[in-house]
Amino acid sequence: MQTVIEIAQNILKSEGGYVNDPDDPGGPTKWGVTLKTLQRLRRDITGNGRVDLQDVRALTPEHAIEIFVQEYFYQPKINKLPIILHPSVFDMNVNAGTASIIILQSVLFEFGQNVTRDGIIGIQTITAANSVAQRAPDHLVDAYGIARRDHYLMRLIDGPACENLHAHVPARKADGSNGQSNL
Repeated sequence: MQTVIEIAQNILKSEGGYVNDPDDPGGPTKWGVTLKTLQRLRRDITGNGRVDLQDVRALTPEHAIEIFVQEYFYQPKINKLPIILHPSVFDMNVNAGTASIIILQSVLFEFGQNVTRDGIIGIQTITAANSVAQRAPDHLVDAYGIARRDHYLMRLIDGPACENLHAHVPARKADGSNGQSNL
């Protein structure tokens, strides 16, 4: 398994250097870290007493990795999830924030787990993820991968990647329940 730093380095590779595309709602970005993120975190990279465009330009890969690890892995408690989920949930959290956790919770719900889809990794989500990971680790990773392709997906879709998954995912009744508590 990869370490959190190795995962962050892989995320960094896909993010690239400085961009300031007027059509990108993220605004000025370098290594996947936006000006808004630096301002929210009060990261004055240049040490001039302000957090502005100069800080984005001065951002190093090491700064970005530190931000990724602290703010998008440890702070949301991804480290408390089963290790098999670390790479995908961490990567998506960097790119989509709490939507990554809501998608995970939706997948866990589809696996028959009683989880609140609130975007917060708490004891309920950790317990559910560990339970499913112990019983169906490959299916959990596959299901999360399918679900993360569509940020608004709140139930699993049919397709070739799901052909074995549906045997493990209880069907939902009209009231949203699955009529059972285990896979």
